[in-house]
Amino acid sequence: MRRLTRQHINSRSPEWERDFQRVPDLGYEPEGSFGYVRCLEHGAPNPLIRWHYHEEYELHLIVNTSGKVFVGDYIGRFEPGHLVLTGPRLPHNWISTDLPAEGVKTRDLVLQFSDQPLRQASALLPELRPALPLFERAKHGIEFTGLSEQAYDYMTQIRQCSGLQRLSKFIELLDILAHYPDYRLLSSVQLQSFDDDASLRQISEAVDYITTHYAHPFSLADIAKKLGMSESRFSRYFHRATGNTFTDFVNRLRINRACQLLIETDQYVSTICYNVGFNNVANFNRRFLELKGISPRDYRRQGAERYRQPAKEMI
Repeated sequence: MRRLTRQHINSRSPEWERDFQRVPDLGYEPEGSFGYVRCLEHGAPNPLIRWHYHEEYELHLIVNTSGKVFVGDYIGRFEPGHLVLTGPRLPHNWISTDLPAEGVKTRDLVLQFSDQPLRQASALLPELRPALPLFERAKHGIEFTGLSEQAYDYMTQIRQCSGLQRLSKFIELLDILAHYPDYRLLSSVQLQSFDDDASLRQISEAVDYITTHYAHPFSLADIAKKLGMSESRFSRYFHRATGNTFTDFVNRLRINRACQLLIETDQYVSTICYNVGFNNVANFNRRFLELKGISPRDYRRQGAERYRQPAKEMI
């Protein structure tokens, strides 16, 4: 038996979920009983409820209790019906704040599936290609609204069947998720494809530059000049590709980096402000509040809860 140590409990880094931890006692289907799609169902408390990540995509449906959800740098509330798709290596945790003393038998319904098989299959089966943009969005965590009842029905059916029938039901659900319009990304922004591939490549170069040099001062005019584009054209294409104005994108990137530093370091808020590229603490606090809904200090305090792990036995 392997126990969660105090180092695990107090660590600020997410724990990598390993295959040997995925045992039936914790709610996983046993090895050899499933194919591409693996089902998980567990109650609370449970040692699986912790700040962690893994290689698989995970479709996560809360069916009982409410509390705080942590996905990447996102902090929010959840309640029954909360449906989220997380991508590979994206840290996440759901912490129930209204858990009764006796616990609950079933809190989560989960589907796990890996990336490469579907991507490789889509190269041969064009019918699978509409799911690829969904996988890209899942890198940031996707919260679906108004889909919980339908997802519950599909996830229950998938758990109850196997073989080709399970795969068929899963593909049906995947198609629904890929085309469902009422969703939001939880962690960060991403580039959207459009017809002008040459301009998209230029915008991608701009994003790479901003991502690398976010802590340094630069302006829209500076980046446009580097790409040989006029400011108006760059501004128009940048908004189309990212869904954000240049200023909003840079602010989001800097605030997301600040979130990481608030959680992973003990630096002063003012120090973090300057380290991520803001030159004014008041402006930093104002932008942080606009984007995250709480102050940097409250984010640090609440963010510490995402690492809370039950001091129970872990197989």
